[in-house]
Amino acid sequence: MPLTKFPKSAETSPAKMEVSSAKATALGFYESFFQGRIADLHKEGRYRVFADLERQAGRFPQALYRGEDGVEREVTIWCSNDYLGMGQHPKVIGAMCDAAKAAGAGAGGTRNISGNTHYHVVLEDELADLHGKEAGLLFTSGYISNEAAISTIAKLLPDCVIFSDAQNHASMIAGIKGSGCEKFIFRHNDIQHLEQLLQSVERCRPKIIAFESVYSMDGDISPIKEICDLAEKYGALTYLDEVHAVGMYGPRGAGVAERDGQMHRVDIIEGTLGKAFGVMGGYITSTKAIIDVVRSYASSFIFTTALPPALLAAATASVQHLKSSQAERDRQQERAATLKRMLAEAGLPVLPSVSHIVPVMVGDARLCKKASDDLMQKHNIYVQPINYPTVPRGTERLRLTPTPLHSDADMQKLVDALVDVWAGLNLRRSAQIITFEKSAEVA
Repeated sequence: MPLTKFPKSAETSPAKMEVSSAKATALGFYESFFQGRIADLHKEGRYRVFADLERQAGRFPQALYRGEDGVEREVTIWCSNDYLGMGQHPKVIGAMCDAAKAAGAGAGGTRNISGNTHYHVVLEDELADLHGKEAGLLFTSGYISNEAAISTIAKLLPDCVIFSDAQNHASMIAGIKGSGCEKFIFRHNDIQHLEQLLQSVERCRPKIIAFESVYSMDGDISPIKEICDLAEKYGALTYLDEVHAVGMYGPRGAGVAERDGQMHRVDIIEGTLGKAFGVMGGYITSTKAIIDVVRSYASSFIFTTALPPALLAAATASVQHLKSSQAERDRQQERAATLKRMLAEAGLPVLPSVSHIVPVMVGDARLCKKASDDLMQKHNIYVQPINYPTVPRGTERLRLTPTPLHSDADMQKLVDALVDVWAGLNLRRSAQIITFEKSAEVA
C-alpha cells in the first residue's frame, strides 16, 4: 500500500499545537526539576567543577591551568592518581607514539568483532604474569572491570552470597547490585564481623568475599591474610581490588597481596592501568576458567569497543618497567612519609595513613571547597575537594598524593599554603584532630 502524505495543514492544526504546548510544559517541569537538584549541590557546597588543566610532558607535577577569565597560569597538581608519574615516563610515551604510528588510532571494534589485537594479547599475558595467575582480561576502565566481573561471576553461581567491605568502591557496589545476589556488608576491615556473617550462611552456598587492598580515601590497608584464612575456612572465593596498589607495592609492583606474600591465595585480583601505571584501562586476573566465563558472559565487556593499540602499548611498557624498577616506589614512599611529617609538624590535621594516600581533614563540604578554591586562586596549587558521596558527610577532606616528582620545594610551598588557607578559614590547626569553625565568608 502506498504511503499517504499528511496534508500541510496538519503541521499547524490545533491538535498539533496542543501537543506542542503540553510538551513544552513538560519540558519546563523537567528543566526546573534538574536545575533544582543542581542548586541543592551548590547549597551543600558539593557542586563539582572540572579544572581546565593541560599536562605538559616532562613538567609533571606542574600543569597549565585556564581560569574562567581564560588566562593561563602554571599550577602544581597535588591530587593526581598518576602516583608514580609513569604517564610522563619516556618509555611509556615512546611506546604509545610508536604503536599509534604502526597500528593507527583505534582498535576498530569490540574484542569479538575485529577489535582484538596482538597488543591486547601481550598486555593480558603481562598482567597474568604480574599477579601469578593463569590469565588476564582487559576492560576500558577499573570501574567496568569491577562491575562486569563481580556481577557476572556472582550471577552465574547458583544461590551465591557476597560479603562486601563497608568501604568498597562504588564500582564494586554496582557489580554486587547487578548480580542480584544476596549480600552482607561487614564493618570496614573487621575480621570478627566478617566471620560472624560467614557463620550465618549455609556452608553449601557459593560465597564471594569482595574487598580492596588500599582504601583510597583514608589510605588504610586491608588484612589480606586474615581474610584469605576465613575464605579457606568457609569455602569462599576472594575478590581483591588492588587498583590503588598495583605498581606501588611488592617487589614487582603487583600490589599489597604480593608485598604480604598472599597473592597466591587470592582467587581474583582486579587492577587498573590508569593510576600508578599512568595510562588507562582496567583488568582482572584469575584462573583460565574464571577469565573465560567473564569474557564470554559479561555484557559490558562483550559490547564495548576495545582499547586502542597505543594505550595498550604504553601500559605494557609501564607494567614491564615497574616489574624490574624499584626506584619509583622507593622515592614515592619517601615523599609520602616526608609530607606526612611536615604536615603534622605544621599542626595540620593529616589523617594517619599507612599507605601513599595523605588525607588532610576538613569536615565540612563548603569549607573544603573554599579551601580548594583558595589554594588554586592564591597559591597556584590544585587539590580537588573530596566530598559526599565519595566520603561520608562530616569527613570532607583534601586528598594529597605526593609523587616521586614532587620536590622538597613543592612540599614546603604546599605546607605553607595550607597553613595560610587554614588561618583564612578559621580552621584550627591541631594534627590529627578534625575540628573547625565556620568562616563568615562561606557561612
